[in-house]
Amino acid sequence: MKNILVKLSVILTIVLGVVLVPSGAAAIDLKCSDGGSGGVVCNKINSDRTRLPELVTSIVNILFYIVGVVAVIMIIVSGIKYTTANGDANKIQSAKNTLMYSVVGLIVAFLSFAIVNYVINNI
Repeated sequence: MKNILVKLSVILTIVLGVVLVPSGAAAIDLKCSDGGSGGVVCNKINSDRTRLPELVTSIVNILFYIVGVVAVIMIIVSGIKYTTANGDANKIQSAKNTLMYSVVGLIVAFLSFAIVNYVINNI
């Protein structure tokens, strides 16, 4: 189990590293307009502020997909535990708890996804 957690954390770190690294092409955005005197005036747009909601949304989406995959895996594991319990009450209860906690975790992840997207869209 510890080996799986280490692999999962390494994959998560790599994925987040790819998402969080800004591209050099979008580092400076300019807004240019005619200044009224025939010359063109260009002002730097604060690109960090405009990119922050997109960054937060990307991170939340990635985490939501990871939690979804883990929840589906745990639901499958609980089904396997339930089928292989052979009538043992402790194993059946353990399988039911695993299923319940997986579904509750999935619901919490979905609600947090919805809340974060609602806040980001209404800022």
